[in-house]
Order: sequence, then structure tokens, then C-alpha cells
Amino acid sequence: MNKKLISLCLLLPLALGLVSCSSMVKTNQLQFGIQAAQKDLWDEAIFRWEKSAELNPASAAVYNNLAVAYEKQGRWEEAEKAYTMAIKLSPDNKYIKSNYKKYQERLEANEKEKLDKDKNEKK
Repeated sequence: MNKKLISLCLLLPLALGLVSCSSMVKTNQLQFGIQAAQKDLWDEAIFRWEKSAELNPASAAVYNNLAVAYEKQGRWEEAEKAYTMAIKLSPDNKYIKSNYKKYQERLEANEKEKLDKDKNEKK
């Protein structure tokens, strides 16, 4: 962390009495990941969300975001694991359930496309 961020993390909680330094860092990693994803910088988004998951392993939102990013990169197995974790952490979250359902549909379509391609190559 740079000196300005450390100072900010130390001063704001004292001044506000509300936010801890670690929660600011967790939020920053999550937000940086969102900004990167909005710019189609999926490697950066994944890096940030993986850091966020280390800092906040109980965040279903982080795992959902990771799953979407892994999926965007065709990293299907990692996406499955991240979705599973997100659902485990927040089993009633309709957005995560919706994303997971769409993921399953895309995975099925991707597998079908691979099979069709393999069949066409063998002809």
C-alpha cells in the first residue's frame, strides 16, 4: 500500500468511527474489479476479485463476479467453482441463481458447438 492510502485508511476510521481500513481495501478491490470489467479488462478484473476473495472469503458478490469473469474467458471449470461458492454463501440470491442458470445454458451451448465442430472436422 502506498503512504497516502495507509494514511487515509488510518485517518478516516478515526474521524468517522465507522469504517475499518480493511473494509476500505476490500471495497476498493471489488470496485477496481468492476471498473476493469466495464472496460473489458477481464484479467485485471479477475486479479482484483481474487484479491477481494482473499480479503473477504464470505462475499457471495465477489464469487459471483469472479464466476462471470472466468466465464468470459472460457474458464468454465473455474466459473463453476466460483458460482458454486457464491450460491453456497447466498443460496437465496436471485441474481446469482439467474447468472448460474445462464452460465449452465452457455456451457451447454459451448459443449454442443465443440461436438458439432469435431463432427464437421471428421467429415
